[in-house]
Amino acid sequence: MTNDTMRKFGYPSTVVREYRHWSVLLRPAQVTLGALVLAAKSDVLSLAALSPAAFAELADVTRDIELAFQRFPPAEKTNYLMLMMLDPHVHFHVLPRYAGARNFEGVDFEDRGWPGPPDLKAAPPITPDLFSRLLHTVKSHWPAGEKPL
Repeated sequence: MTNDTMRKFGYPSTVVREYRHWSVLLRPAQVTLGALVLAAKSDVLSLAALSPAAFAELADVTRDIELAFQRFPPAEKTNYLMLMMLDPHVHFHVLPRYAGARNFEGVDFEDRGWPGPPDLKAAPPITPDLFSRLLHTVKSHWPAGEKPL
């Protein structure tokens, strides 16, 4: 199942990994390098309305996200922002946080809010081709059935 919030963030072309109840998407605006959207595959509009199965799977999904963030490039912290102001379906903006700028193929991605709240409006412009290469790179660092840390 998909919803309008998932489509707003580029589903299905931005998918990093699909789970039964969740979809992990590469965030079109890369506030920090590797920023994601973790979207529930349902039409629910509040966290409390998620099924028990979706909550249970969330533990596995967040472990995979954090393992991937330890690999590419290693993040100091992971922020999960559940804002749902403009996009009503349950989703998180998942941002790897970095004390300094990170470079991907010649483009600098600076975490302008570090160490405080992230600046969600600060994202460098990237070409569709660079976005596609970043998506491929993030996918290549995704855990493949590995045990959580």
